[in-house]
Amino acid sequence: MSISRRQLLALGGGAIATLAGPAGMLRAGAPAGTTAGAATETTVEVVMRASPRGERVWFSPQGLAIAPSTRIRFVNHDAGNSHTPTAYHPQVNERPRRIPTGAEPWDSGYLLPEQSFEVVLTAPGVYDYYCQPHEMAGMVGRIVVGQPTDPGWEGPATGAGDLMPEVLAAFPPVDRILAERLVDAGGVE
Repeated sequence: MSISRRQLLALGGGAIATLAGPAGMLRAGAPAGTTAGAATETTVEVVMRASPRGERVWFSPQGLAIAPSTRIRFVNHDAGNSHTPTAYHPQVNERPRRIPTGAEPWDSGYLLPEQSFEVVLTAPGVYDYYCQPHEMAGMVGRIVVGQPTDPGWEGPATGAGDLMPEVLAAFPPVDRILAERLVDAGGVE
């Protein structure tokens, strides 16, 4: 049996990717400085999008209910902008904490078109995040991990004055996320 150059390169690239492990992945809720080493059963994709002329930007879905230890893959499908999924936390840009106490904050850095970033959310509760360059345009999202009945579950941040009113108004309500499991911003594709 002979292997073509293309097949050899594909096999070599797969082996390197396996040895290198998942780049850009953080296990939120794990001790600081740890990365996700064990695979999780579920991966959910959240895409970053924009209207054709770029006047509107959003995360899709904007609200999401997941089980603990679900991997979230943020993918930039906006050909004209770079975006960040960034957790609200004092350790990241000195922002107010809007994720569970035991969760590790994350910041993807700027993702160019078609780049992605992954995070595994383990601590039960409400995670609010934003796009650094587009927060004031309402590019925010909310992920609800687990159920309010779970031990240690933390509800949404209650500081009404911690963010601008326009930004606060963009978050989908937790009860709607829990009821619908997925809430989209209704963006124009």
